[in-house]
Amino acid sequence: MVSKEYLETARTLLRAAENMTDPRVAGQLKALAEDYERRAEKAAHADAAKALARSSARSEREQSDRLARPLSSVDDHHQAKRGRPPLDVL
Repeated sequence: MVSKEYLETARTLLRAAENMTDPRVAGQLKALAEDYERRAEKAAHADAAKALARSSARSEREQSDRLARPLSSVDDHHQAKRGRPPLDVL
């Protein structure tokens, strides 16, 4: 996941900033780390939205499959009453 990579980069930058003797460079590294933390948050939201969309699509497919099966069995029943073979045999 992209969000985890951003967080790891932010942590690395913060560790580097803590070891810096030059306060100006340390400040720049901290600012960069904060930027990566914001990116991680945005990426986490995007990852969650993608997961929700996949889950929703999967649920819709499963629901469609559940509805299609009973309808075909009802149709097979009506065909059999008329003396015709089921549609899946044709």
